[in-house]
Amino acid sequence: MLTTHNPADVDRCDTVVVLAPGGRLVFAGPPADAPAHFGADDVAGVYGRLTDAPAWPPSATAGDNTGETAVAADKVDAFPAVPPKISGWLSQTALLSRRNLEILGANRLTLAILIGSPLVILAMFLMLFRAGAFDPARPDPATTVMILFWIAFGVFFFGLTYGLLQICAELPILRREVFAGLRLGPYLAAKVALLLPPLAAVDLLLLAALRGLDRLPPLAAGDFAAIYLTALLASACALALGLLCSASVSDVAQASLLLPMLCFPQVLFVGAILPVPVMAPVGRALSYAMSNRWSFEALGHTAGLEALWRDGGSPLGPPLLANYGDSFAREPWQNWLILGGMTLFFLAAAVLVLRRRCGRRRG
Repeated sequence: MLTTHNPADVDRCDTVVVLAPGGRLVFAGPPADAPAHFGADDVAGVYGRLTDAPAWPPSATAGDNTGETAVAADKVDAFPAVPPKISGWLSQTALLSRRNLEILGANRLTLAILIGSPLVILAMFLMLFRAGAFDPARPDPATTVMILFWIAFGVFFFGLTYGLLQICAELPILRREVFAGLRLGPYLAAKVALLLPPLAAVDLLLLAALRGLDRLPPLAAGDFAAIYLTALLASACALALGLLCSASVSDVAQASLLLPMLCFPQVLFVGAILPVPVMAPVGRALSYAMSNRWSFEALGHTAGLEALWRDGGSPLGPPLLANYGDSFAREPWQNWLILGGMTLFFLAAAVLVLRRRCGRRRG
């Protein structure tokens, strides 16, 4: 059932119900019979004859929908169903991915922000942290922990900002397309397929630049790959969180207000500024829900912070290690499983939220 002021919609439906000014029922029947009943040549001509139209038996007392045409249909075709060739899960994902890529390519400002913001973050890293902090002979334990934390937060921030504005501006269109047969799984999969490759590229650029400029320890290829995988999973998790939050709000302004609310806990409860073992019980409990905690601890393990602080040439290392306890003792793959699980949880939650906001899909 739909209401419309567009006469072209009427011919595509099975039954038309016409309401005159005041909400009077003046016709109910096949669309082809409506013009003749009102002495009009076509449906568009009906609008000029509604004021004096007699009541249709039995009389109706509908609400005041002046001049509105309400169309009831057993098979509504005003929003054509997705053709069979693009009704499959993979086909819809591929189609939406191409469309998203075209939209992104046409919006040069958004594209510039996506590419430029990581470069700005990288420049801040280079200005803030001196080279050689991971030198075993003269390590700077406080700087090493901050470098790894801000890497974890930086890749989180990239993913969050990439996803946070993706859905809220499209909700009216999404509702219509879900009605026409779009599945929510392919819709979200297309978002991830579009945004994850540039995230992977900027994460690699950030880590390679920091390593090349001596802001990371010398790493074997396997260890660098492990750090990169940690960064990529952290970005993917933040991207999924951003998509969930974008699906939960109604406009860009609300999404923008969420940004600081999502970022501050990821700074305070991660265990970098204040180690998890010395947090108050409530803060320690909250830290388990922070994706940044798991990426930060995985980075610390791969970078060898425990050995550097314990055996390095700085007297500050052992006391710092005592505060952090076994924070970096967990194998990276365990943190990767946690990040992957959180990513899947956020995406599943986004599907449920969109299902509630878009209503049940037709058919």
